[in-house]
Amino acid sequence: MVISDAPVLARPTAPPALPSGPVEVTEAWLRNRRLSEHTRDAYRRDVTGWLRWCAGRDLDPLRATFLHVNEYARALESTIGARSGRPLTPATVARRLSALSSWYDFLVKLGGVPANPVSGADRPRVDRDHSATVGLTPEEVDALLAAADADTGATAVRNRAAIALLADLGLRVGELISLDLTDLGTERGHRSVRFIGKGGKQRRRALTPGTGYAVDAYLAQRAAATGVPVPQLTGPLLVTASGARLDRHSVFRMVRRLARAAGIPAWAKLSPHSLRHAFATTARSEGVPLEDVQDAMGHADPRTTRRYDRDRHNLDRDPAYVVWAARSRRRG
Repeated sequence: MVISDAPVLARPTAPPALPSGPVEVTEAWLRNRRLSEHTRDAYRRDVTGWLRWCAGRDLDPLRATFLHVNEYARALESTIGARSGRPLTPATVARRLSALSSWYDFLVKLGGVPANPVSGADRPRVDRDHSATVGLTPEEVDALLAAADADTGATAVRNRAAIALLADLGLRVGELISLDLTDLGTERGHRSVRFIGKGGKQRRRALTPGTGYAVDAYLAQRAAATGVPVPQLTGPLLVTASGARLDRHSVFRMVRRLARAAGIPAWAKLSPHSLRHAFATTARSEGVPLEDVQDAMGHADPRTTRRYDRDRHNLDRDPAYVVWAARSRRRG
């Protein structure tokens, strides 16, 4: 009898079954990527839009060519946005096609299609130095916060906390609504908040005293309404009257309603992202280094951060003045 010291290898398990249809492929693709819930929902909508377009033309998406994708892109360019009332921007069209391209890349890996039809498509040109988001001046942000302070009603205190988080931290709306009470904490003497950012990255930010005060006031009101001490509150940070998580559409309406109350002329075109742009612009104007603003906003590329800085072309910041002043000092 021979006794072997060789390790006993586990019998290989059968590979998981391949998705059987476009919807199943989409869900498998999303599960395969490290994404925030907001990004996952956006990508799902992007692919669903393509699948509906294909269904309306009796086109099998697995047999689509770059010519079909080109036709779809032109259709997107003439689509009127539900919130903006204007045609979709080139950046929005490009983002939807990018999601679709990733979906087809996944299908190629599965052997569902021989090639990615989006790869050969004519994608819109996007000006990386320009953003279509309507911005806010520092004074308009102050007015918006003042309008939130003066607001009345059952949701006024919650809305003040939401606006403070958007204004002081420059959060994306998806990051804001995804916050849970367990994400609040303290680190090295700082009150902090942790969340999943774009690309599924773990992020953490400091809560300013003003934002911390607004959040505390909201949680105190919520605790009093539910009869539960603040430390025992659970679930999402920002909730509706029924206790459900606040959704992005409610935040859009909140921002525009308060902006209108604040007398901001462009209130109807504003979005939560307007406050994110204002955060970047103010931080840079106050001398915060680009890399620190980039880290705070969770941008992988500093060029993205620069695009958010609405004041970057202000001649007051032209380095020519600094060079000239230095030369003048040397000359005495």
